[in-house]
Amino acid sequence: MSSEPFATESPEDRESAIEAASLAIQRGELVVMPTDTVYGVAVDAFDPAAVSALLAAKGRGREMPPPVLVSAVTTIDALAVNIPAYARALIEAFWPGPLTLVCHQQSSLQWDLGDTRGTVAVRMPDHDIALEILERTGPLAVSSANLTGRPAATDADQALEMLGEEVAVIVDGGPSPRAEASTIVDATGAQGRILRRGALSLEQLNKVLEPLGASLTDEG
Repeated sequence: MSSEPFATESPEDRESAIEAASLAIQRGELVVMPTDTVYGVAVDAFDPAAVSALLAAKGRGREMPPPVLVSAVTTIDALAVNIPAYARALIEAFWPGPLTLVCHQQSSLQWDLGDTRGTVAVRMPDHDIALEILERTGPLAVSSANLTGRPAATDADQALEMLGEEVAVIVDGGPSPRAEASTIVDATGAQGRILRRGALSLEQLNKVLEPLGASLTDEG
């Protein structure tokens, strides 16, 4: 479905790419975009049909719901409740950046991300193009741009090879600045725990939490 990736080298190309991606998402289509970790495939988080198409494109089931990317720190309070103090400290230290927090979701949200068991995984990426797209679209359900079982794409050509038939737009932001996925922290309990090791280490996270007398456990 997708043609060649949209370039972003010039200001004009960049605007065209961001506009094309934003419009495709509004139409309920799948878009590949760069982030500060690996390339992601994105859809409107509030469009259940688009989320289902995302999971199908990756070969995933509802038991593996996608995380949600946001463009501002404050957006987490519109998506999640009962956010503990240690999670707030991690947000202050590492957002925007490669940290995904699993929190209790707002019960009033009208969306269907899959079998979330009342939680939502949220991240604010540290990537200008991703943030510009998010500012225009609102929260996006975003999973790594790959077929399940294959390495995540770290450039637009890899994403095109794996997902080109399924996505409407691919935004080429160059090679991923950090070819490593985000660290995922479960922030639904009194003590946080790492669910997936990634770009941030347990030591980096716990150093921030020391003044609070808190620490994470590592189940990643």
